[in-house]
This record gives sequence, C-alpha cells and structure tokens, in this order.
Amino acid sequence: MAAQTTSSIVVAATPAAIMAVIADLEAYPEWTASVREVEVLTVYEDTGRPGEAKFVLDAGPVKDRYTLSYEWDGDDEVRWTLVEGGLIRELDGSYALAAVDDASTEVTYQLTVDVSIPMLGLMKRKAEKVIIDTALKELKKRVEGVDE
Repeated sequence: MAAQTTSSIVVAATPAAIMAVIADLEAYPEWTASVREVEVLTVYEDTGRPGEAKFVLDAGPVKDRYTLSYEWDGDDEVRWTLVEGGLIRELDGSYALAAVDDASTEVTYQLTVDVSIPMLGLMKRKAEKVIIDTALKELKKRVEGVDE
C-alpha cells in the first residue's frame, strides 16, 4: 500500500459548518480549481450526504473521470475510496475535523493517489502535497468566505 500524505490547516468555523461545505460535492466546481463536474450518484437516506459521486477532473496533465465512495462519521470525519477511474488507479483520502475552540477547527486532509502514468515516488508525494495544500486553502477560503 502506498504511503499517505497528510497536511492540516485551521479554519475559522465550526466542524459542522466545514463539513457542510465538504458534503456539498456538487458545489465543488464553484470553488476548486481542478474539479470541473460532480454528479452525486447515491445518497445516504439517514443523513442526506453523498454515498457515491462521479467527478470530472482537469488538473493540468492529469485529466480523468472517476467515481468515489464516501463514508461519513458525523461532523468529525469523511473518508473516500476510488470505485472506478481511468488514469487514476488509487484515490483514497479523508478529512478529519477537530475543534480548536468555539470558533475554529483544525482540518486534517490525508490522501493517497496513484496514476497509471509512470511517476517516481518522490514526485508522487510532491504532487499529493500540492493537491492537499491547494485543497485545504480552497476549503478555508470557501468556508470563511474571504479572499487571500
């Protein structure tokens, strides 16, 4: 199994507010640079949150369509795994949220990516780090509603 890349950021919001943004997959094209389309395929009846979703990705040299399966743990954590992809062979990750105080939350993003094009391990870890750092900054900006 490939090593995971992890990074964290503190967001000025409650875990519930942040998880609401994370769970609104269909809005991702509005605030993420690389996601072009999202179609929610299944929804958990008890929470209304996505179970499976199909994505169209355009991240420069990596363009793909893939489907992810989601598992939600309240407002504290969400995990996803790749169901089906083209260029992407593995895309497993999670957001874990931990309240710092009443008005801020530490968001930890963990990701493992594997693509079918040859890539050195070091380059893959660097790409994962860029993906994670960009995603965390975009999430923070979306939740806090401020421009950097």
